Amino acid sequence: MGTGNYTAVKEFIILGLTENATACVILFTVFLGIYVVTLMGNVSIIMLIRSSPQLHTPMYLFLCHLAFVDIGYSSSVTPVMLTGFLREETAISVAGCTAQLCTAVTFGTTECFLLAAMAYDRYVAICSPLLYSTHMSPRICILLVGMSYVGGCVNAWTFTGCLLSLSFCGPNKINHFFCDYSPLLKLSCFHDFISEIIPAITSGSIIVVTVFIIALSYVYILFSILKMCSTEGRHKAFSTCSSHLTAVTLFYGTITFIYVMPKSSYSTEQNKVVSVFYIVVIPMLNPLIYSLRNKEVKEAMRKLMARTYRWP
Repeated sequence: MGTGNYTAVKEFIILGLTENATACVILFTVFLGIYVVTLMGNVSIIMLIRSSPQLHTPMYLFLCHLAFVDIGYSSSVTPVMLTGFLREETAISVAGCTAQLCTAVTFGTTECFLLAAMAYDRYVAICSPLLYSTHMSPRICILLVGMSYVGGCVNAWTFTGCLLSLSFCGPNKINHFFCDYSPLLKLSCFHDFISEIIPAITSGSIIVVTVFIIALSYVYILFSILKMCSTEGRHKAFSTCSSHLTAVTLFYGTITFIYVMPKSSYSTEQNKVVSVFYIVVIPMLNPLIYSLRNKEVKEAMRKLMARTYRWP
């Protein structure tokens, strides 16, 4: 890096999704509604699972933690984005930006591992039902959940470490609606190859490993279903996997667009739109997917409401 007079950046300006005043009002209303639904939906799922004994199974343990992770994931970004719609400029300190990135990466990565654990749970339930209580014992379930959070923290520490190694001494305007690593990397006045490649390697490896686990689980599930003689048994097996498959398709479809496709194949604006979908919209959709497409959840919800309001 050449010599010169540089002033260290103490805060960043987040440009957000748009500068149009009318669009900001509309988007604020829309995303505030989405955020409220996200909080209410995921909190309801957690409370329903905790208060319904019939849902105290490994699958719903994972779903309970998925709902918690979705709340954290959305909350790490959405409040700052909403603030940006009400102000001409949204300033965030370097420490605050680092904290936001760390939190978002932690919850995003944890969701990847939880979705993989849920796929393994479905594999054991359908392919080895007689061994389910052994292979998915409380100890193993807690271990899988714990490893998911540890994996999220380790990946976040990787991103945070690389971010802290960067120097910011020039432009401080982030062309995004939150402190994502890629636009921050572009703003650094100097960065080495390691700071650029390590986060890509860790994120790519996690996506590949978790997708492999999910795909392999469903290959075995598909073969087991095809071997079933009963049409009712096949339908039941498919129905237990449909919610998870829908959630996996939505989540991995969008993060693959961001982290796997070549950067030259899409614009920054497209990046923003896709990021909104997987950080803000998907956490709202997950509780709807798992409640509307799951008979056990709907039945538990009906019983809870009957107990609460003393319906016949």
